[in-house]
Amino acid sequence: MPTRTNMPVPKSGIMDISPYVGGDASVEGLARIIKLSSNEGATGPSPKAVAAFQAVGAELHRYPDGGAGELRAGLAEMYGLDVNRLICGNGSDEIISHLIQAYAGPGDEVLYSEHGFLMYPLGAMANGATPVKATETAYTASVDGFLAAVTERTTMVFVANPNNPTGTYLPQSELQRLRAGLPDHVLLVIDSAYAEFVTRNDYAPGIEMVSAHDNVVMTRTFSKIYGLAALRVGWAYCPTEIAMVFHRVRGPFNVNAAAQAAALAALRDIRHTDEARAHNDKWLPWLQGECERLGLDYIPSVGNFLTIEFGTDGPHSAAAAQEFLRTKGILPRTIGGYGLGGHVRFTVGLEAENRAVIAALEAFLSSGDGA
Repeated sequence: MPTRTNMPVPKSGIMDISPYVGGDASVEGLARIIKLSSNEGATGPSPKAVAAFQAVGAELHRYPDGGAGELRAGLAEMYGLDVNRLICGNGSDEIISHLIQAYAGPGDEVLYSEHGFLMYPLGAMANGATPVKATETAYTASVDGFLAAVTERTTMVFVANPNNPTGTYLPQSELQRLRAGLPDHVLLVIDSAYAEFVTRNDYAPGIEMVSAHDNVVMTRTFSKIYGLAALRVGWAYCPTEIAMVFHRVRGPFNVNAAAQAAALAALRDIRHTDEARAHNDKWLPWLQGECERLGLDYIPSVGNFLTIEFGTDGPHSAAAAQEFLRTKGILPRTIGGYGLGGHVRFTVGLEAENRAVIAALEAFLSSGDGA
């Protein structure tokens, strides 16, 4: 085979990126799998969303509404927002990527918390910017850590609230303190992908902060509580000027018609959303209680997942736990890429799935060698 010496060369830094790898979804030789690796909504999509998705089937030859007008209008009505400040994307990941593309590049720094979502550093590197980790306190984003890391090169700060994979959060007062401490030219992006699961009195997803400031964006998703991960629908509330910038860099038809229809139907099915939240409110504390019974440390979470600590050494390490569970067809998420090599993250599943996880962990812990 001839040696290829004149191949196209990607921009500097692109090949330094480690591609994002999603959670495991299958085990060879096992037909029944309990997939708890991707924080998907346990109760699935609204039947009304499924029906809306199917109804688009006869119109697949038509282009979607490029501006996602009906979906944006539905979001504006639901939350009392200015429709002109709403944007929609192919998942909130696309919105995050385009914001970095528009506001950060070579010579700029993008801040994110020590155990923050991996799409922030990946997006920064893809655009030639430098990702910078801010220190955390007790697995929780630290306002002081962020402010200490700000330099004259900082152009963006990302805060996942609640954070993935830790499940911790900053109260509204702390987010306001962060915003007050940032230079006005620095864009603060509050990633509230799990906001619908949070019922704490001191929590707010960020809408009020966007309304009050010109440099704050809040992103959301239909992938989690609404159960539409397969369709990739995200949205954001932002200053009008930032919305105008986003529309200049996004694709002309970035959210497909079936996704728009299903998302609007899911948004309006409030009963289904309430049932999904109630399910999480029951089973997340149950999982935490069972961990305490088994003597397992965990990071207290307000999302739809729980990160459990096993350690990195010995017969009951995180790697050993992952492998043991895999043999049982249970697939949580290893999170070494987030600097948490001794931890494993579990999505809150259906009742039978949650009970199977605890039974398997009990068997794992009772085995002397983790096998």
